[in-house]
Amino acid sequence: KDLRLPVAVPEVPSSPRHEFPADWSIKTRLLFTSSQPFTWAEHLKAQEEAQGLAQHCRATETNLPQSIQEPKLSTELRCAFQQSLVYWLHPSVPWLQLFPRIGADRRIAGKASPWSQDEALQQVLMSDWSLSFTSLYNLLKAKLCPYFYVCTYQFTVLFRAAGLAGSDVITAVISPTTRGLREAMRNEGIEFSLPLVEESRTRKQKNSEVNLETEVANSLEVDNSGEDGEEPDPSDDEHESFSWLEEMGVQDKVKKPDTISIKLRKEKQEVQVDHRPESLALVKGTNTFTLLNFLINCKSLVAAAGPQAGLPPTLLSPVAFRGGTMQTLKARSINAKARVHLAYEEIFSLEIVGPVLPHSLHSLTMLLKSAQRGAFSAVLYTHEPTAVFNTYLDDASPALNKETVCKDLPACGLHPKTLDQLTQCPTLGKSSIRFLEMKDYGYTWKS
Repeated sequence: KDLRLPVAVPEVPSSPRHEFPADWSIKTRLLFTSSQPFTWAEHLKAQEEAQGLAQHCRATETNLPQSIQEPKLSTELRCAFQQSLVYWLHPSVPWLQLFPRIGADRRIAGKASPWSQDEALQQVLMSDWSLSFTSLYNLLKAKLCPYFYVCTYQFTVLFRAAGLAGSDVITAVISPTTRGLREAMRNEGIEFSLPLVEESRTRKQKNSEVNLETEVANSLEVDNSGEDGEEPDPSDDEHESFSWLEEMGVQDKVKKPDTISIKLRKEKQEVQVDHRPESLALVKGTNTFTLLNFLINCKSLVAAAGPQAGLPPTLLSPVAFRGGTMQTLKARSINAKARVHLAYEEIFSLEIVGPVLPHSLHSLTMLLKSAQRGAFSAVLYTHEPTAVFNTYLDDASPALNKETVCKDLPACGLHPKTLDQLTQCPTLGKSSIRFLEMKDYGYTWKS
């Protein structure tokens, strides 16, 4: 029912895999369940919390044994858990929840926003935001930041460093887009593609190739006015509709569709994808820097009215950047009884809430693999507008100079295994992982 790309994996792998595919969507909530308790994730000591934060800032690599016999007593596990919960945010307004931004008006309404009517304050906020955004891009270019998100009230942009998601250059994916935004980007000289629209068009063209040939042959037979071998003009349909007027000799007295009307008709397909996942736009290489400048100067980037008026977009990053504020995901363990075969069994669960970025999801699963002895399941709640970031970029070059492209990436602050997962080509298409299960140290999943 949704557009599947040629390399998309099945919803459930045929056999358990050693690793699950990279999921570039942002998760709002994770719910892990296991037959083993999550007491090791509760009540971290001050020393463990401090050590975990220091490990994050220093990008310390933690390698846990395959199975931990006494997880609650493992200081190394508890410090690594704190480390995996860290992310960086800008701007930071403690009384406002700054993610998600799309559809957040009702949640933000009524909260204090002293900048909404103060133009001078808005300019200060945007100036500060521009510095943070530029800082993140510079880190990304130097491969000291693997990726980051720009979350506006209308769309989200994911910037990825060269070497990630199978691409040998910096990429930026924007979703959802509108014709107005795309037109503004073109006017700024930003080259971009619409991978899902183009893939769909190619597929339809291939499927109907035989029918098209037949239709063209028939139409050439009927249209005697055209010369043999002449390619049909895109606006032939409009002219054919008025051919009967010529026969009557009144063609000059009747107003025909002007070029603007014909152009609008041709652009109908492009307008139809507005606000939909298919409107995903891909920007590559040096065009991403032009996109950076475009976004900094784009007036429609910030809401002019409503609860989000004057509030700069949210920047989310796995690593520190200028003006970024360290945040941690909220975690709590829950014990419950579940009915299984006429009896009640104790089920243990761990809930993680907040903007869960791709690296955090992978880091947490690595910890749980050791702490829960290779057996757990997870329900993943996706921020839907970002699910389409798993689109395969078909013109990427996964094998081209991979060693050279990925040479400097180990300095980006991620665990080597997490980094290895994120360098793979996306395989989920427009979907994201909704359910993840590990049994005997092997993964299965549903998207």
